[in-house]
Amino acid sequence: MAPDRVGIVVNGVSGRMGRMLVQVIAESERAELAGALERRGHEWVGRDLGEAMGGAASGITVSDDPARALAGARAVVDFTTPAASLALARVAADQGVAHVIGTTGFSTDDLTTLAELAHGTVIVRAGNMSLGVNLLVELTRQVAAALDPDWDIEIVEAHHRHKVDAPSGTALMLGDAAAAGRGVDLAQVSARGRDGMTGARNRGDIGFAALRGGDIVGEHEVVFAGNGERLTLGHVATDRAIYARGALKAALWAQGKSPGEYGMRDVLGLGKILPG
Repeated sequence: MAPDRVGIVVNGVSGRMGRMLVQVIAESERAELAGALERRGHEWVGRDLGEAMGGAASGITVSDDPARALAGARAVVDFTTPAASLALARVAADQGVAHVIGTTGFSTDDLTTLAELAHGTVIVRAGNMSLGVNLLVELTRQVAAALDPDWDIEIVEAHHRHKVDAPSGTALMLGDAAAAGRGVDLAQVSARGRDGMTGARNRGDIGFAALRGGDIVGEHEVVFAGNGERLTLGHVATDRAIYARGALKAALWAQGKSPGEYGMRDVLGLGKILPG
């Protein structure tokens, strides 16, 4: 491993994001791939990563042993499942390896565990790691703060047919931002899954709608609907590489930072652009 480069391990390397991360790291002048992880029993485990991906040998063997894979690495990037990310977070904290988490679908208890583990290392966690989406999150918070609850807030998201969680992690980020702008708890005002005779919309609710189909990478809109006018903020992703590039940026940013849990607002320095 080159001493001037940051060694990064990719967890869930066979997945769409895992493969994209391998590609983005290979193109980086500041990072290099230090290891590849897959779940126990996966057909790639024990194989050369390059050959498993259908190319030339890379010299990196896909492992199912997080402790071994993280030895000597400085960061691990992880877009997998809540259970897998929590297990890896424990290993990363033990070894002091920065953990960049793009996994979504965590429970409240899961998030508490991650916050505790962040006492041992840097954790950068975000439901979405693109610059555009994180700007959208901050704008949503500011607009929600400026408009009173007579303005209804609805969050609409669309993803590919294979996505397993809904609302998306990004939609929940946007919901949290809107709730924070209004000074309320999202759990108390969240409205999901309307069906049948639901009754009139409650004043102050933040609604969610999820669409699934085709190969949609990710589309999000925040609708502020008032009487006689409507304001819409939105973001459309057309290339999954934006998430991989954001995750790589987070892994590089994490080097030398004090242990703790951070978000992409910290990585991107949005506090300097959009204070509050």
